[in-house]
Amino acid sequence: MSNVTLKVQLEEFEKGNIIDSDGKSSTCYNFYDWFCKESSLEKKSIKLYKQVKRFVKEFNIDTDKYYVFFKNNCPMSGPLYDDFRICDIETGDVIYNVTSKSGHTGNAEIYSRENDFEMPLYEGSNLSEIYKSIK
Repeated sequence: MSNVTLKVQLEEFEKGNIIDSDGKSSTCYNFYDWFCKESSLEKKSIKLYKQVKRFVKEFNIDTDKYYVFFKNNCPMSGPLYDDFRICDIETGDVIYNVTSKSGHTGNAEIYSRENDFEMPLYEGSNLSEIYKSIK
């Protein structure tokens, strides 16, 4: 489903390039969908890539088997919020959905295919708190 692995996406990010799962740079900065101003996507993408780097380290993710994309969400009630989704490179299936502050709850949340995304696998006031709790 993807032409580029998360490993390549992160290597390019370290070089100052923001690429999507097709290996291309664009004005959407790896966002699949957004409700914010297009002019804010680059800054949001940089912030999210930093979160992705820490997530793959904390969860020991094999970056050769996955790719990432970003989404800016607009809940029916609550503020806009961003998340990143780690996907299987062969099937395109989302494996993890991670947000540092949900517009629904105000909490950091990690959803996973592991429990069919029915409820957060992990939840806390921020991602650092979650990472400390799983060690």
